[in-house]
Amino acid sequence: MEWETVIGLEVHAELSTKTKIFCGCRASFGGEPNTYVCPVCSGMPGSLPMLNRAVVEYAIRAGLALGCTITRSCKFDRKNYFYPDLPKSYQVSQLYSPICRDGNVEIDVDSDKKMIGIREIHMEEDAGKLIHDPQSGNSHMDFNRCGIPLLEIVSHPDIRSSGEALAYLHKLRETLMYLGICDCKMQEGSLRADVNLSVRPAGGRMGVRTEMKNLNSFKAIGRAIEFEAGRQIKVLMGGGQIEQETRRWDDDACASYSMRSKENTQDYRYFPEPDLLPIDIDENLLARIEESLPEPADQKRLRYKRDYSISEREAAVLTEHKNISDLFESVTKLSGEPLESAHLITGEILRLMNQTNTLPDDLSVDGRKLALLIGFVLGGKINRNAYKEAIEAVFTLDAQPESYIMEKGLIMLTDNSIFVEAAKAVLDENPTAVEDYHSGKDKVFGFLLGQIMRKLGGAGNPEMARKALQELLMDRYCLKG
Repeated sequence: MEWETVIGLEVHAELSTKTKIFCGCRASFGGEPNTYVCPVCSGMPGSLPMLNRAVVEYAIRAGLALGCTITRSCKFDRKNYFYPDLPKSYQVSQLYSPICRDGNVEIDVDSDKKMIGIREIHMEEDAGKLIHDPQSGNSHMDFNRCGIPLLEIVSHPDIRSSGEALAYLHKLRETLMYLGICDCKMQEGSLRADVNLSVRPAGGRMGVRTEMKNLNSFKAIGRAIEFEAGRQIKVLMGGGQIEQETRRWDDDACASYSMRSKENTQDYRYFPEPDLLPIDIDENLLARIEESLPEPADQKRLRYKRDYSISEREAAVLTEHKNISDLFESVTKLSGEPLESAHLITGEILRLMNQTNTLPDDLSVDGRKLALLIGFVLGGKINRNAYKEAIEAVFTLDAQPESYIMEKGLIMLTDNSIFVEAAKAVLDENPTAVEDYHSGKDKVFGFLLGQIMRKLGGAGNPEMARKALQELLMDRYCLKG
């Protein structure tokens, strides 16, 4: 029997607002436990929430960028459940009237394009975090994350493989970062996904789904999908039945384990949030937000290829992450050299990032300094070897280009007599190589040229050195003849 995997994803994106969704506490990652809390986000009796306007505007930005219809009048609901990381024993979310509906994301898997539908996007507050101590066996609560604003982006069950799921997530992550509403640092939990998965005979009725919650790496999501699909197929082929349940994914063991039976909507006893007024969104706000939307990554790729004649590969690399794209645009604007800027960033800068294990999220290089170096190398002030050395100094040490070049003696020599003298010395020191060259061994020329550049400390103009060497070799050959 041919089996088909049916996948729907619920993606939780923490919004990059300065404060939490219903109070003035900092919405920051990494503070000391339980230092970003107040009576509102810690659920003290009698405390009242106040909606952060920026959360609504960020949600609208996401909805417009993802082709959604914006709900002009929406409201919040209470989702009731008990868990230690939820101090109020309920979460403020949106069930009946989410702020965005009916969007889509176009993905490309192996050159095949496909549209993945978005059922809804709703606003909600995040819960706290349980910290488990393996030595003592105790668990500790950190409520700093309580009340951090979330967008939950719920797809239709249109995804059929781990490859499609990852393509969808990459496109979603790219969109959120370019909008500037979420840093999407999965290692910090600011982008997480719940995987709802079932299997069925190809084209048949929907199967019973399971849910794997809070997966926070693309690799883990891919592995979890492959494992769970295989597990369900094995159960069904053995005559068993799939239980609707929530499962925990253990990435170290590369396996999923049953946690609890899957709740249905009625289990959460939703009802309208009594402490928050409905939200009315007018045309002026929508128009202002739509006008402020940045250029999407896929449009940037097309523009780079069209306006700058940048290759498909380089355009894809330059737009893979907003920080890289921002750096490219800064260097291009300051240098006026888009092609050289593209070569610099997709070449030396990415090499140095890999070498130093620098993530694109943490990329911080002064575009002005890189633009100066481009001007120096194209203007003949330094050669390519010095250029690479200076780029590394700027990347690793934040060096000043002019000072570094002067201190290291990297200014390119342009006095022709210096090249002639260096070439004469090299030919005198390597008579055998000269004989080999004149006997037809052309590769020796590269060796001799390298010796000249070494003698000049790497600061010579390679073309001037090449010309001097060619003329001297010809002169000596003629004299010998």
